Amino acid sequence: MKPWLKWILWAAAAFLVIILLIVLASYVADEPLRAYFEEQVNRNLKGYRISLEDVDINPFGPSVVLEGVRIIQEKHPDPPVAHFPSIDAGVHWRPILRGRLVGEIGLDRPAFHIHLKQLEEETANETKVQDRGWQEAVKAIFPLEINFFTITDGELTYIDQDPERPLQVRDIAFEASNIRNIESEEGDYPSPFRFEAVLFEKGRANVQGDADFLAEPHPGVDARLNIENVPLEYFAPVLARYHITLTQGRLDASGQVAFAPSIKAAHLEKLQVSALKVDYGHSQDSESLEAKTAQKTKAAADEVSNDPEFQLRVDQLHLEGDVGFVNHAVDPTYRLFLQNMDLRVENLSNHFKEGPAEVTLAGAFMGSGQTNAKGTFRPEQNGPDFDLNVKIEGTFMPALNDLLRAYGNFDVVAGTFSLYSELQVHQDMVDGYVKPLFKDLEVYDQRQDEEKGLFRKMYEGLVGGMSDLLSRDPGDRVATRTDISGEVENPQADTWQVVLTLVQNAFFKAVLPGFDQEITRE
Repeated sequence: MKPWLKWILWAAAAFLVIILLIVLASYVADEPLRAYFEEQVNRNLKGYRISLEDVDINPFGPSVVLEGVRIIQEKHPDPPVAHFPSIDAGVHWRPILRGRLVGEIGLDRPAFHIHLKQLEEETANETKVQDRGWQEAVKAIFPLEINFFTITDGELTYIDQDPERPLQVRDIAFEASNIRNIESEEGDYPSPFRFEAVLFEKGRANVQGDADFLAEPHPGVDARLNIENVPLEYFAPVLARYHITLTQGRLDASGQVAFAPSIKAAHLEKLQVSALKVDYGHSQDSESLEAKTAQKTKAAADEVSNDPEFQLRVDQLHLEGDVGFVNHAVDPTYRLFLQNMDLRVENLSNHFKEGPAEVTLAGAFMGSGQTNAKGTFRPEQNGPDFDLNVKIEGTFMPALNDLLRAYGNFDVVAGTFSLYSELQVHQDMVDGYVKPLFKDLEVYDQRQDEEKGLFRKMYEGLVGGMSDLLSRDPGDRVATRTDISGEVENPQADTWQVVLTLVQNAFFKAVLPGFDQEITRE
């Protein structure tokens, strides 16, 4: 055999032996590496720990595949916060030619599972997120700089109070590249990314844009958002804690979102909620929660109003459906509702320079009263600032009997109710009027009142008789007018608190007492 051929054969044999040794070493090293990775990660984490089933090393990639990774919250270990069937970490070869050593990570079928108790524990934990050791944990497994990151077929499940009604996001697909900005010049958002998912079985979300994942103190994002056909009834367990009963609704939204250290902006061309069916329940127990919620809402509104670093704009806001208010704090309980509501808001913004928001509302009060309202709302500078005109016509009075029994101490068998109001609020002053109108009232009906006592029948008969005697307008009408002027009761309240207070005062301090006062005065 010629020397050069013998040398080639010896080199090939040595190469094969080296390959076999590397392969053997990788198999032998799997278990020690698994234990090492697990120990290193748990050493850095605070409040959490991980378990790792297996480690597979591909020395020719080179890459490492972590199998069966579970992240567990120590206070509430069941279920695991996250489960990764497979994490594939490898070297990104192209940057090596440019003298950069970076890597890529891919998550296949990750499942994130969050329970309300786990979320409350996370919120109560005083240790900041950046001090929990997550970055050190990732570096312990994958010390290279990550430049390419993907998620395939991911899933997120959140359980609030009812385990039978979880909030679930599935088919999550995420891809981000150029995270270390090695393929472009330095820029604001060098890293393109894409996110897609199915929301709550029927809805779809798509977010696509650019990011700066290395920005300080937090990453920056500039992206296009599109949400379609998201069923809102899945949020019912969460909203129930705030005495909101939501049985139906669908959300659609589209726009541009920017979130960076220097600016936080959301410009939505469309925000629409369709087929809504929702009630808010008020009770004596809920009053303290309502007060706290109002304070938080006011604080949040003050923080973002005309803040140059926060820009919120909605070109078109559209809500349609049925909304109601249920009062459990009185006897009997009553429900006021607006059926077939059509609420449209244009040019909603937190900046005065964007101009006022125009609001129109239509619907059927108590299913029969044709309702129309129009308002101009200006961003708050020196307190709430708006004009509001409301007209309700032809409400079937017996539909209000529970309300009349609770506050007016009588009920009716016939008649209609209408309401006209104009209000202006500017610089903590309110000016306007409320005019309720009752027509063709029939208060006492012997067939309806068979179960009532004698004195109750006499009272309601008297109310009905005096109503007939004192009708001064054509068509048997009883009308009063209450002027509203003076300082806003709570100048520190936000716009919507003032609106609700004025509506409450108009209805309960003008409409119902106004009817009795009209009879008594005459």
